[in-house]
Amino acid sequence: MLAEIITIGDEILIGQIVDTNSAYISKQLNKIGIQVYQITSIQDDKQHILNTLEDAKNRVDIVLVTGGLGPTKDDITKETFCEYFQDTLIENPEVLQNIKHIFSKYIKKEPLAANLKQALVPSKADVLQNLNGTAPGIWMEKENTVFVSMPGVPYEMKHLLTEEVFPRIIKKYNRPHIYHKTLLTYGLGESAVAERIEDWENNLPESIKLAYLPSLGRVRLRLSSKGADKNKLQEAVDAQMETLSSMLDDIAVGYEDETSIVERVASLLTQKKQSLSLAESCTGGSIVKEITAVAGASSYLKGSLVPYDTYKKVSVLGVDEDLIKKHTVVSAPVAEAMAKNVSRLFDTDYAVATTGIAGPTKGDGEDEVGTVFIAIASPKGVISEKFSFGNNRERVIIKATNKAFEMLLKEILKN
Repeated sequence: MLAEIITIGDEILIGQIVDTNSAYISKQLNKIGIQVYQITSIQDDKQHILNTLEDAKNRVDIVLVTGGLGPTKDDITKETFCEYFQDTLIENPEVLQNIKHIFSKYIKKEPLAANLKQALVPSKADVLQNLNGTAPGIWMEKENTVFVSMPGVPYEMKHLLTEEVFPRIIKKYNRPHIYHKTLLTYGLGESAVAERIEDWENNLPESIKLAYLPSLGRVRLRLSSKGADKNKLQEAVDAQMETLSSMLDDIAVGYEDETSIVERVASLLTQKKQSLSLAESCTGGSIVKEITAVAGASSYLKGSLVPYDTYKKVSVLGVDEDLIKKHTVVSAPVAEAMAKNVSRLFDTDYAVATTGIAGPTKGDGEDEVGTVFIAIASPKGVISEKFSFGNNRERVIIKATNKAFEMLLKEILKN
C-alpha cells in the first residue's frame, strides 16, 4: 500500500520554514504498514495543486495534503479541492461552533469574517474535526484513491492524523506489517562499520534489508522487513539485530526510539547517583542544550559555563593565565584545567570541557580551523584528546558535541 505526502506553501519552497510535517507523517504511516512513495512540496497555485493531485491519484492509494487551509486569501486548498472533485463549499455547523468556541475561550474576542469562513467545507467531504485549531481536516475519495487535507500547523496536523485519519485508514485497508529496528553507534565511520560487519551483511536473509544512516560522528544501522505475520517479522529482525549488536558492542549505545547516547549518559549518572558539570568554549552551550532537552537532567547536571572569552577562563573558571600563555588557549593543558576547575566549582563527579577553533577564521592561535581539544574529568583523574573536525563551523560544533558525549560515556563506563 502506497501513500504520497503533499505539502502546500510558498514558505516551504523559499526556505522560510522547514517541512517537519512530512518526516512525522512518513514515520507514522510506516508504523501502520503504509509505504510512502513520494513527498512533494508545491506552491500556493491552483493549477499546480490540481496537477499534483491528479498525478498522485495515478501513483498511490492515499494522498495526504498539509497546508493552505488558513483564513487568508492565499489559502486556496479547499477551493482547489472543490474544483478537483467538482464540488461546492457549504457551511458545516460543527466546525462553525468549534471556531466560535476557540475564539471565546482562548482568544477572548469575536472571530472575524475570515475566521468564520473556515467553516466552509466541500459538500462531499467527510469533515475531520480539528479541536486544536479553526481549520478542519477533510477526507475525500476519487477512483479508489483517498485524499486527506490537513492544516499545516504541526500540532494540529498531528492531532488530526492520530485521532481522525489513522483510525479511518486502519478500518478501510488491510495493510502489511512493516517492522524496523535501528542500532545507534558512535565513533566509527560508515565504511569502517561496513567492513566489520561485511560477512554478516552478506548472509542476511533476503526478507531483511540493512540501511546505513550516517551523520557527523554517528552511524545508525536500520534493519527492516515487511510481511503479513507481525510476530515472525519481529522475531527475525530482533534475532539479526542481537547478532549485529554483539558485533558492534564497543560502539553501540542503544536502539533508536528506545535510547540515545544522551539518555544513556543520563541513565548511568542517575543510577550511580553521580553528577556532571560543563565548561564549553568552542561548542558554545550545544552540549548542555542536548542534555537539558532530556527530562530529568536536574538529577545529575549541576551547572554549565560558557567561558567564550579567553580571560573569562581565567577570571571566572580559574584557569592559570601562565598556562594559557605557555600552551595557548586551544591546548590539552587548558582543556584539562577547564574540566578540573569546573568540576571543582560545581562539586561534580564528572566534567566536560571544550576549547577550539570553530571558524571561519583562525583568530590569534597557531592551530588550524577545526582544531578542538576535549577533556573529561572523572573520579580517577582527567583525560583529553585533540581532534581536527574540518573547516565548516557548524560541522565542527556538531562533531565536537558528539565526540564529547562519546568520550564522556566511555569514562563513565570505565569507572
